[in-house]
Amino acid sequence: MLSLISTLGGLLISGLPKLLDYFQNKADQKHELALAQVQTERELALAAAGFAAQAKIEEIRTEQVAMQTNAQIAEAEAAMTQGAQEHDKAVLAKASTWVANYIGTVRPTITYIFVLELVLINGWLAWYVWYNEKLITNLDELVRFSDIIFSTDEMAMLGGIIGFWFGSRGWSKK
Repeated sequence: MLSLISTLGGLLISGLPKLLDYFQNKADQKHELALAQVQTERELALAAAGFAAQAKIEEIRTEQVAMQTNAQIAEAEAAMTQGAQEHDKAVLAKASTWVANYIGTVRPTITYIFVLELVLINGWLAWYVWYNEKLITNLDELVRFSDIIFSTDEMAMLGGIIGFWFGSRGWSKK
């Protein structure tokens, strides 16, 4: 049961960025709707007072400020990304080729190490039980040893890792 819950947890956690993007977009849309409502009320008030031309000028100014703000945000994000890339290039220029190649594989390597450790420990335990025939005399003992070899905690961790890595593929396609 724990392994099912952890697999489901890994799957859900891998989709967390998409969920946060959804809520951010929803908040942005709510903010834009409120701004549009305020702007509409202001235009109606100005038109009622006979200031339609002034309202048009204010609309143009608002659009210009919005475009400048968006451009500044885009420039700042581009500069930040470029700075990070230049830093990585400077660090990697001093590093050997295998270090540069290995940097992109840190997280998968940790997963490989855990799964390899799991396979080696379970393989050794299964070998030990198989070649010590006196340990297993009936089916109940076989079930007891299989619970030791493939514990629920172990399966929960493995399920969480697999759910995270393979679950994220489904989220990224949506």
